[in-house]
Amino acid sequence: MRRVSYLFAVSIGIAIMTPTAKADPHADLHKLFDDYWQARMKRSPERATYLGDHRFDDRLTDYSEAACDDDRALFKQFADRLQAVPRDTLSAEDHLNADLFQHTIDDFFLVDPYPEHLMPIKQQESFHIALGLLQQYHKFDTTEDCANYAKRLRLVEKQVDDMIACMDKGIRLGIVRPKITIGQTLPQIDAMIAREARKSVLWPTAFSDATKKTVTDEKARADVEAGVRSATAALTNLRDYLQRTYLPKCRDSVGYGQLPNGKAWYQDASRVHTTTDLDPATIHQIGLDELKRIHADMLEIAREVSFEGDLRAFIEKMRTDPAQHNKTPAEIMRRHAEILRRSDANLPKLFGVLPKIPYELKEMEPFRAEAAPEAYYYNAPDDGSRPAYFYVNTVRPETRPIYTMESLAYHEAQPGHHFQLAIAQEKKNWPMFRRFESINAYIEGWALYSELLGYQLGGYNDPYSRFGQLTYDTWRSSRLVVDTGMHAMGWTREKAIQFMKDNTALSEQNIISEVDRYIAWPGQALGYKIGQLEILKLRREAETRLSRKFDIRAFHDELLCQGSLPLDLLRARMLKWIDMQLEKK
Repeated sequence: MRRVSYLFAVSIGIAIMTPTAKADPHADLHKLFDDYWQARMKRSPERATYLGDHRFDDRLTDYSEAACDDDRALFKQFADRLQAVPRDTLSAEDHLNADLFQHTIDDFFLVDPYPEHLMPIKQQESFHIALGLLQQYHKFDTTEDCANYAKRLRLVEKQVDDMIACMDKGIRLGIVRPKITIGQTLPQIDAMIAREARKSVLWPTAFSDATKKTVTDEKARADVEAGVRSATAALTNLRDYLQRTYLPKCRDSVGYGQLPNGKAWYQDASRVHTTTDLDPATIHQIGLDELKRIHADMLEIAREVSFEGDLRAFIEKMRTDPAQHNKTPAEIMRRHAEILRRSDANLPKLFGVLPKIPYELKEMEPFRAEAAPEAYYYNAPDDGSRPAYFYVNTVRPETRPIYTMESLAYHEAQPGHHFQLAIAQEKKNWPMFRRFESINAYIEGWALYSELLGYQLGGYNDPYSRFGQLTYDTWRSSRLVVDTGMHAMGWTREKAIQFMKDNTALSEQNIISEVDRYIAWPGQALGYKIGQLEILKLRREAETRLSRKFDIRAFHDELLCQGSLPLDLLRARMLKWIDMQLEKK
């Protein structure tokens, strides 16, 4: 699953400074990068807090249309400043920095014409999710910290008013969410509305820590309590608006293709998430071709365990067999810990460079778990105040398969998201945007590729876990089919769910959650398989061309050493690396 940066991914708005007076392309370029990052943090203060930057701890994101206009003007200035930097004077490293920043600017202007801001609420990656998690990352060490948090909570009212204004405009223009998306969001918001402030999701858990001096400061606690009540009133207003006004105006259709200019909207979203110009029909067919290949491997495993029926029957057996599912949340957490202990010990077999930032398993919060996917990865803050988190969804444990747990752990933790993102974060000499922002096709492609590395990390030692790895591969291949199906080809939600039930061994609970995620976040699910296929192709080319010179550790280190790259840049760099290896004696 896409890591935490998507949770707080919003556009940016802040006044910027002019380039340095003396002509110095390197200095001008890095001043531009710094201005961008300062704007990013000021415009997305929740994200800043998460990363350990507490300068904006008394603010929340501005969801008004005026803020969107400010973003557009700011990015135009960033684009002009980048254009003014003479590339022929830059070092190779700064060339790459400039190319990646250009990619950021291009992505912004590619999707800017589409009014996503008129649909600000959904069941994942939405403002209320960020709000519910905020107290975990906000500081509560001093009275001022508490006052900042209380001020933030009082700003929720403005956020809600701005979002309602945007949604009202969306209703007038026919740009609204599907009913299923808002229907799943309402229980999440309800879970955040508590009669007693001190029982709210928004009430700081830090106040139960006896080591915190602010626990005994009744004024600080009273201020926060008033803030919680203010935010609760705003959430209640939002809930009532969604239920009474917005939901009745929402669409029965689920695809972006049914929105005004929706087909172009989806095509450009796909370009951003895959970093390719592949059209929906081509992506759809890639998914079907991959499913055909993987299904043959799955049927071999069915025969290996002496199952005589067809693949669909074996999938249904795996999906419904209680012995293949967890029983308790504790069992889920224990199994993941065991998997990661074993695989972590074997990482030096495949990598020369290992991340230094630690990670921990963490159970997903109940208020958001019901409509959430199986897991998330949240990277660590830059101040080292806490580790990265591999968040695991333990709600309804009896629906959580045992046979897919290895693939999930490799994907979300090591050597998947934690490996690549921690290594990039540790590059202290890089511009901040390269350390903390990422390109979907690369990071999700790497994480899906990492699931295959489990075979070399001491995992997949029984046919059922190998079937689980193939199950996850069919899942990501099915995404290419159902995402394009719903958003470009007019598929219904029911057709998408049935397709995934017929073609993957995921539980029905997981399938429904996943399809509803694709409805709310078009194009994002395409990056996994498109990225994985490119990485696998590069590895095959390296193995073929280098033959005995091929070193898997060196290949992986090179693949990760420049952080998140568009697939075309990744290919160019890896082909150059292969040529360099061939030249070595």
